[in-house]
Amino acid sequence: MPVSASYKPETVHATLGDAFYDVVAPARFPKQILRYRNDRWAARIGLDGLDEPEWLQHFASLEPLPGSLAAPLALRYHGHQFRSYNPQLGDGRGFLHAQLRDHQDGRLLDLATKGSGQTPWSRGGDGRLTLKGGVREVLATEMLEAIGVLTSKSFSLVETGEGLERHDEPSPTRSSVLVRLSHSHIRIGTFQRLAYHKDRAGIERLLNHVIRHYLPSVAGEGTPERALALIREVAIRSARLAAQWMAAGFVHGVLNSDNINITGESFDYGPWRFVPTYDPNFVAAYYDEVGLYAFGRQPSTMAWNVARLAECFLPFASAERLTACLDVFAPALQEAYAGEMLRRLGLASAGADNDTALASAFAGFLMRSQAPFEQAFFDWFGGEASADRAARSPAAAFYRSAEFEPVKDALSKHAPSGDLEHGYFRNERPCTMLIDELERIWDAIAEGDDWAPFNDKLTQIAEMRDAYDAASSS
Repeated sequence: MPVSASYKPETVHATLGDAFYDVVAPARFPKQILRYRNDRWAARIGLDGLDEPEWLQHFASLEPLPGSLAAPLALRYHGHQFRSYNPQLGDGRGFLHAQLRDHQDGRLLDLATKGSGQTPWSRGGDGRLTLKGGVREVLATEMLEAIGVLTSKSFSLVETGEGLERHDEPSPTRSSVLVRLSHSHIRIGTFQRLAYHKDRAGIERLLNHVIRHYLPSVAGEGTPERALALIREVAIRSARLAAQWMAAGFVHGVLNSDNINITGESFDYGPWRFVPTYDPNFVAAYYDEVGLYAFGRQPSTMAWNVARLAECFLPFASAERLTACLDVFAPALQEAYAGEMLRRLGLASAGADNDTALASAFAGFLMRSQAPFEQAFFDWFGGEASADRAARSPAAAFYRSAEFEPVKDALSKHAPSGDLEHGYFRNERPCTMLIDELERIWDAIAEGDDWAPFNDKLTQIAEMRDAYDAASSS
């Protein structure tokens, strides 16, 4: 297999021992049609030299990558699903396929699958992924990465030629296998499983593993202090992720504790949505009937999940000390949200008070006016320096209202943080990924096997990503 010098395979997760995973075999598929490959990230981890047959060999037939895991590992975990504890979870249609190092920063990275067949944790499911589900995940991760959310990356999507029966969409429907790249697949639910089984030694082993390989800045002498430091770090990272979702107008949809990992990275996309306007009650999942995971409840839900992590360490520290660790969440969320709003608006900090005031004013304007969410950020990227562009916007009338006056005052205190000359900002409208756009992309695939709208959207997202990258690096 041709690999570059930047390919650095690892087998770190296997060192935890087989109490943490099950060795499984991948499904065999009747067809292998490559629909998407992430060449940008493949280059970063040294796999861009694979030709298409080799790519399919490793990411459709799922043969091991040289030097990495010798066999797939279906990870074991539990979790709260819509606040109800479920001890029957685990990787039911995916597994950890390989581990390697990020060539740029040395981080340990996972390549994991979705739709790769049944495992001991499939609970009667077929272990497969619909092609629509794979397309949705590619679009979600590409869009979120472009906006600046810390997210897993869709690495490969292959159509697999099976007809799947599903209750929530027309069946039979087309099938796929997805490979995603992310920093970690160790979840809050991974610790919960060990606590459920009263496996004190296992909790200590996982704690030390996480600190050594994922969060080396966490320090402390002895298990209690290290556990407390870990909880504080996960709380801060989870608060930052919640702030990123809120600034992006993104609704994950299923914030169960098995979908929250310890590195603070967004992953595992099901019924996600981007909000068209700022609506705290906007729900992504049709089955979330009480709005538990609504847009505006995402920060409190993340805090609730981190509290579940803290409970896992009750054998090592008092409830009072564990609860005190959670106090970092609220200030971390406020600080991160102000920073994310500034970044989304392309503005430099003007001090904590002014930054917070701008974030509050802009969010308040979006909620009261119901201006188009992404359009408003696009129009005012660069602040007052972009006033002429905003005046020509399809949403210009919103900015002439009294509701926008507090935003004008707040914007006047901030200077642009970077380059505003990228061609993306000469467009009339921003790149968006609302549900009607997603459905049109899928309809073209489902009805005529037309992948042009899908690829066109990826091109638009890449332009947006380049524009924001240029602004942040200048």
